[in-house]
Amino acid sequence: MMTIDLTKMPKLGFGLMRLPEEKGVIDMDHVCRMVDAYMDAGMNYFDTAYVYHGGRSEVAAREALVKRYPREDFMLATKLPAWEIHRAEDVDRIFEEQLERAGVDYFDFYLLHSIEDGSNYETYEKYDCFNWGMKKKEEGQIKHLGFSFHGSPKLLEQVLDKHPEIEFVQIQLNYADWNNPVVRSGELYQILHKRQIPIIVMEPIKGGTLANIQPELKEMFEAERPGASAASWALRYVGSLPGVMTILSGMSTIDQINDNIATFTDFEPLSDEEKKVVDKVRAIMLNIPLIGCTSCRYCCDGCPMKISIPDVFSAVNTVKLYNEQFRPQMFYNGLVQSSGRASACVGCGQCEGVCPQHLPIIKLLKEASEMFDN
Repeated sequence: MMTIDLTKMPKLGFGLMRLPEEKGVIDMDHVCRMVDAYMDAGMNYFDTAYVYHGGRSEVAAREALVKRYPREDFMLATKLPAWEIHRAEDVDRIFEEQLERAGVDYFDFYLLHSIEDGSNYETYEKYDCFNWGMKKKEEGQIKHLGFSFHGSPKLLEQVLDKHPEIEFVQIQLNYADWNNPVVRSGELYQILHKRQIPIIVMEPIKGGTLANIQPELKEMFEAERPGASAASWALRYVGSLPGVMTILSGMSTIDQINDNIATFTDFEPLSDEEKKVVDKVRAIMLNIPLIGCTSCRYCCDGCPMKISIPDVFSAVNTVKLYNEQFRPQMFYNGLVQSSGRASACVGCGQCEGVCPQHLPIIKLLKEASEMFDN
């Protein structure tokens, strides 16, 4: 296995999954300003995927990055989606489409997207995608091969044993999910760290959840480190872990870019006292049962009723966190002007089939409907 030099990787990676939009169209002027601010800070790792923004994220990378910077100045990662592979020739077709969309002739990092227990992993094995990826490496069209992972610790060990050629693994990791019985971030991290496999982190702020915590929890952070955002605490928690190569943040605004750059400029790992504060915050936070949605939006494209499921769940969580109904209800009322109500769910289950968090979405939408539609 080729060793990746962790010292040459930026600690903060730019995730192109939650780009700013205006009326359903990516705001490219805004994205270009964000890319420039990130690059000006000396950081250069960009992560996209075939399915992000309905297939428009790779194109946005081309327009905001590839066309505007020398190819050697940045690293670009994208992913092969198992659920789009229905025959052997689809693998090459998708890859060629990705090269064209992004406007490049190689990807620095290429991932098999969302390996998990069941169909995705079976698809990658069925179509020999690991060997396919190694051939693309030999041809120079992929520099580093890895996978993103949403499965069990047992499956992770199984995949790593079978595929020692894998150079890095991307996992969901944050302080709230460390002991989450579904996500099991801590166990996955320990497996990879023990094997000395470089780790790329996704969802370090849990889809923005850890940036918008309860006021009393923010006050606990503020008392220990005045002026530091809740998001910076979440990022520093992950950045303090040995073996973490790059931490992806799906940034949507210039303010988020600037805050994250400040966190990783002259990066300070958490002190022992700060770790105790995080432990206290987590203990209080986890006493409130929230919907563990990270707003990946995989559930949205195939929903026959066009329900904006992550936004519905965000409204539910806001009610639970702040014990306040008015603003979440107003948000929901505005949401359903252009998308389906929670009550419109027909129980087809496609959303549950693609949810990386394995949420019981049908049941949760029924509960959301009882909260907002009545």
